[in-house]
Amino acid sequence: MGKKILVVDDSALMRKLACDIIKKDGRYDPPETCRNGEEALEKVKKNKYDAIVLDVYMPVMDGLEFLRQLKKEGLKERVMMFSTTTGEGTSQTIEALDLGAIDFIKKPDKYRETSGEDFATQFLKILEVVAQAGSHHFVGSYSAAHKERTAAKESDKVSLRPSVKVSGEKIVAIASSTGGPKALHSVIPLLPKNLNAPVILVQHMPAGFTKSLAERLDSMGEIHVKEAEEGDLLEKGTVYISPGGKHMKVGKSGSRVRIYFGDEPHREGVKPCANYMYESLVDTDYAEVCCVVLTGMGMDGTEGIKNLEKKKRVHIISQNEATCAVYGMPRAIANTGLVNEVLPLDKIAAAITKEIGTK
Repeated sequence: MGKKILVVDDSALMRKLACDIIKKDGRYDPPETCRNGEEALEKVKKNKYDAIVLDVYMPVMDGLEFLRQLKKEGLKERVMMFSTTTGEGTSQTIEALDLGAIDFIKKPDKYRETSGEDFATQFLKILEVVAQAGSHHFVGSYSAAHKERTAAKESDKVSLRPSVKVSGEKIVAIASSTGGPKALHSVIPLLPKNLNAPVILVQHMPAGFTKSLAERLDSMGEIHVKEAEEGDLLEKGTVYISPGGKHMKVGKSGSRVRIYFGDEPHREGVKPCANYMYESLVDTDYAEVCCVVLTGMGMDGTEGIKNLEKKKRVHIISQNEATCAVYGMPRAIANTGLVNEVLPLDKIAAAITKEIGTK
């Protein structure tokens, strides 16, 4: 028996497109469909689905309201957004991820773009991750005691490296992927505006969405957040998010450090790739790099941090398994034996601030 999928979209064409792709994969039963969030809500109250493919713009009840209702009802569904870059589509996709959707795929601008294998392959890749993601991700709320016990157990499993106090200029470098936008909402806004270091951040995301992510995070807390631009001088108390589709690196510019972009091929299957970001820090004058690896599938960040650690003092914070949507990237770096701290999501901002200090 295959996994059960629900496709929710008011467009008959988009429903057919999603269903045709899903039907060709033997891991899934023929998907059920709905035309709006209200119909979908009734279905999920009666049936259990392994994943929901959800449109944003729909009559009666749109995708965002559907997600709010899921949260209100305590329904722990795994949701993949079927998103658009037109109009407010990018900002609403970011809001959907904050409301609990695990990941998204961008709808094709033209239907013929779906005829090749690339779109179907990417669709199924994301659906697989969403269908297997930890069910605690959506609305699971752990008690403080449970979090403490889980963190302690995971710390016992991982060989932690003792921290070493370092004087001099520092920088924070964050890698994040599947489930990352929601995780970042629990980290970035909690950083103080006077953090004594700049923050550079790679979130795996297509071009067109990272600007909306930066604007949303900027509006939520004191620290300034922006989508990085070529030539930006790194300033303390500012978070720079790599644009989708570009590899973000940093390099010395006299006594300062600037951002620049590379157009190398995908690495670890992604662009931007955090490995390039970490490796570019080797030739800077920072006395310490605070490396933070958040939820995501794959191993991006691990090779880059290992290469960086050969030349620089690093302090590595890895998100713990219990609070990850996908425990891939954090597991990969934790298994190296280089990690200093394995922490639940709600303690990571405080750990960064403690390591970096304020100005």
